[in-house]
Amino acid sequence: MPKYKDFQEVPVWQSAHQAVLKIYKVTKKFPREEIYGLTSQIRRSGSSIPANIVEGFCRNTTKELIKFLFNARGSCGETLYHIILAHDLGYMNKIDFKDLSEKYKNIAKQLNGWINSLKQRLK
Repeated sequence: MPKYKDFQEVPVWQSAHQAVLKIYKVTKKFPREEIYGLTSQIRRSGSSIPANIVEGFCRNTTKELIKFLFNARGSCGETLYHIILAHDLGYMNKIDFKDLSEKYKNIAKQLNGWINSLKQRLK
């Protein structure tokens, strides 16, 4: 299992948590009519990443952790798409778009690295 004693020590969880905080801040500026649309979707997919990391971390096996890290990676891709959509619709400025895009691309890389490391451990 992980070398970390608590999920809050995991660097990719920390990155994902900080990114979600930024998502909530940025989406406060979205149009009111998007509250049940894009605002809700981007918040749910963004918060799903650290939530899946936590759920996998709290499971008993490396195999289960990997499964939840794959789920987190899927949510990361979904969130990145929502960021692109929000920007293209004019809901997000270029600075926030660039910052969030970079954050989520970095999170995806971190997840891939951890997944690959854990897969090697299973061999």
